[in-house]
Amino acid sequence: MELGIGIGWRPEIADEVEALAGIDWVEAVAENLCADHLPDSLVRLRERGVRVVPHGVALGLGGADRPDPVRLASLAARAELLGTPLVTEHIAFVRAGGPLTASPRLEAGHLLPVPRTRDALDVLCENVRIAQESLPVPLALENIAALITWPGEELTEGQFLAELVERTGVRLLIDVANLHTNHVNLGQDPAKALDELPVEAIAYVHVAGGVEKNGVWHDTHAHPVTAPVLDVLAELRSRVDPPGVLLERDDAFPPAGELAGELDAIRATLRRAAPPTRGPGAAPGVGSASASASASASASASASASASASASGEGPCRAVRGGDRPPVAPAPAGARDRTAVAQAALLSALVAGTPAPEGFDHRRLRVQSRALAAKRADVVAKVAPELPEILGDGYRAAFLAYADGRPMSGGYRRDALDFAEHVLIAGGPADPAARRRLTYWWQDRAGARPPRRGTRLIRAARAVLVGR
Repeated sequence: MELGIGIGWRPEIADEVEALAGIDWVEAVAENLCADHLPDSLVRLRERGVRVVPHGVALGLGGADRPDPVRLASLAARAELLGTPLVTEHIAFVRAGGPLTASPRLEAGHLLPVPRTRDALDVLCENVRIAQESLPVPLALENIAALITWPGEELTEGQFLAELVERTGVRLLIDVANLHTNHVNLGQDPAKALDELPVEAIAYVHVAGGVEKNGVWHDTHAHPVTAPVLDVLAELRSRVDPPGVLLERDDAFPPAGELAGELDAIRATLRRAAPPTRGPGAAPGVGSASASASASASASASASASASASASGEGPCRAVRGGDRPPVAPAPAGARDRTAVAQAALLSALVAGTPAPEGFDHRRLRVQSRALAAKRADVVAKVAPELPEILGDGYRAAFLAYADGRPMSGGYRRDALDFAEHVLIAGGPADPAARRRLTYWWQDRAGARPPRRGTRLIRAARAVLVGR
């Protein structure tokens, strides 16, 4: 399945994405899409023949719990709505605690690395098979960026991914920016990881920007793609012609011209790094020159070869769903419990201020803890933009003080309400007009039912009068 060159679709740059030339497909965050209808921009793109791939962030397949059936059903519904050829998620855990540890449920609000141990791999493989059986299309999983590493790991990243693919048949979404991040932060060689992982299982590739601060690389998706990240892309392209390559940008969106320039840099890197053509049977990919008569013939030969491979159940990137192979046996006794205890201890240290588990780098844990709190502040500001508007320059400091030692009790909207309540109970904001606005905002959203239209109009008029 050839995808081509794509870009991450986000509401903030919907118009720019539609106007970009040479875009073959887009990727949209699954949890940001309604299950029963699509944004107009995505509808128009699909009408033009642009594929849309849903990219999940909340399943937590690397967590100790089995996947939530409700979340799986939601992801499946979005796949059906989009008519997508595949769905993607992450090799990560995003929550911990609960029944397996008889402790409060903790939400990370972000992707955290899975320990590369046999226990964690056994749990992940079972979770992946459960997900595959629940989804209508093939699943691909993404390697994540990390600020911390687990003590006592038994496998390298490449070995871990290779065994995951071998045991489940899942496809891979390789993020070259994350490989670079792990090189800077953890000393892991991207070339070695690429040598060890099954590159033929790659469904597509992510390319994204980041920034280095105090010797730590932050995978921000809010900065331009750097030369070292393109170098990792070139390393990958020298080994395999990936079916698709996608530019990710999640914040601090630049003008359309800069996005187009980054896409051009990706295309140029793929062309330069492509090994010499092996002959008339070689199939063109995202790094190939534009179509010609010989390229068309080659593509036809490749399609025929793919059809034969599909019929025989062999070949690269085989589409694996629930019925394609026998179910993976449940994780060995105790594996989930041990994984649950380890993940809950780490997440509690990161978001609730409990002592750091033995063997972790305490300085890096502090960096990760601050990064999680900053992520919460950024997302809450997006889902509840009235809060930074009401609190002004004091919003971020107030939120970080609130988040210190206070884990998320639910999703980000719940977090926004809890934060506003915390500020009000503490007597803030100091400005009376801002305090009234924050009070009305909280009452409108925290009540048993939303206020009637007349009440909202009266409050809006009162707010205007107070502000004069």
